[in-house]
Amino acid sequence: MTSRNQQFFERARKVIPGGVNSPVRAFRSVGGTPPFIVSGRGSRITDADGKSYLDYVGSWGPLILGHAHPKVVAAAQEAASRGLSFGAPTEIEVEMAELLCRLLPSLDRVRLVSSGTEATMSAIRLARGYTGRDLLIKFEGCYHGHSDSLLVKAGSGLLTFGNPSSGGVPASIAQHTLVLDYNDDEAVEQAFAQHGERIAAVIVEPVAGNMNLVAPRPEFLQSLRAQCTKYGSVLIFDEVMTGFRVGLACAQGLYGIHPDLTTLGKVIGGGMPVAAFGGRREIMGKIAPLGPVYQAGTLSGNPLAVAAGLSTLELIQAPGFFVELERKTKALCAGIEAAAARHGIAFSAQSVGGMFGLYFRSECPKNFAEVMQCDQDAFNLFFHAMLDAGHYFAPSPFEAGFMSAAHSDTDIAETVAAAEEVFRVQVTEGR
Repeated sequence: MTSRNQQFFERARKVIPGGVNSPVRAFRSVGGTPPFIVSGRGSRITDADGKSYLDYVGSWGPLILGHAHPKVVAAAQEAASRGLSFGAPTEIEVEMAELLCRLLPSLDRVRLVSSGTEATMSAIRLARGYTGRDLLIKFEGCYHGHSDSLLVKAGSGLLTFGNPSSGGVPASIAQHTLVLDYNDDEAVEQAFAQHGERIAAVIVEPVAGNMNLVAPRPEFLQSLRAQCTKYGSVLIFDEVMTGFRVGLACAQGLYGIHPDLTTLGKVIGGGMPVAAFGGRREIMGKIAPLGPVYQAGTLSGNPLAVAAGLSTLELIQAPGFFVELERKTKALCAGIEAAAARHGIAFSAQSVGGMFGLYFRSECPKNFAEVMQCDQDAFNLFFHAMLDAGHYFAPSPFEAGFMSAAHSDTDIAETVAAAEEVFRVQVTEGR
């Protein structure tokens, strides 16, 4: 009998490209039919067939408190009772902006938008408008949304300009983007030595999460700050994923780096569509209506989404919140890594705050090239076996995982035990 998940997927493919509204959901990387989720509560989600999973995707990061946290849901419901959208200023968006500026010293001014893509696109336009320059530096394997300037892969040489990585992106736009290796501070210094007077901005995930999790070398982030300061370029930290996920002061607080602009998303919406960009007063003063750099959005600062985000940000300020989140994330990684070692499987894992990476490789990768050395077939077997056992990880070896405050020690022990059994079977069957 065809499962309800399969039925929904067949229906979806007739009216939605690929049957999904975001590509990774289609399971193309791992194969198979994606589960259609009907509900979530705490650390678990339930699909259309009624199967329950321990969820380590968490809507790709926003759900740091777990699914359907009662206080977050109540805040959104209360806001909805007053109206869904106004397209006009509200007090609650001022409260959100004040809180973000208080929690992040690098923010003098902040503007709310509706998505991470919108935030990074706007930050780059603002950096170009502020500096009067065109050239952008990004890093191979870092994803900053799907705007044209950012869908660019590395060129054929160390300091050649990028090539489009998506259809529909003109080569003339890609030529304004220089793509370097993540964690390579020497390449950064060379790029600035050659092109420094033309570089408007450097944009980076301070902890990469879109080529699986790749932790930064401290020297790498320090080099970005030093070079941008020396040449008058704008340093943009894309903290859409890391913001309030790796610590209350975000990655910039964790590593002690003061960016010029910061983009935020995911956690600040508590599961609803809110994002933001902000930074130094003189840079933010160039955005319309104060300056010539245009940006607008009908649903920016939507009161329902902001209410959910404010409630989330208030709850994560509880004493010891991030200490406990980090402890649980490390326990998951250590447990699965130890299980793999007991069965002689090449595997490594690491975490930063509430984010983690699992790699079928003997050492944790430091850049995109090393991520590509991971055994994707081994990951696919692991993913499907764990899914069958009721443990939902990202359906791609190139995505980070996420822990929530709702995950219990019992949940983690259950997941580690399932991984142990998966590794045992793989070794026994020679797969």
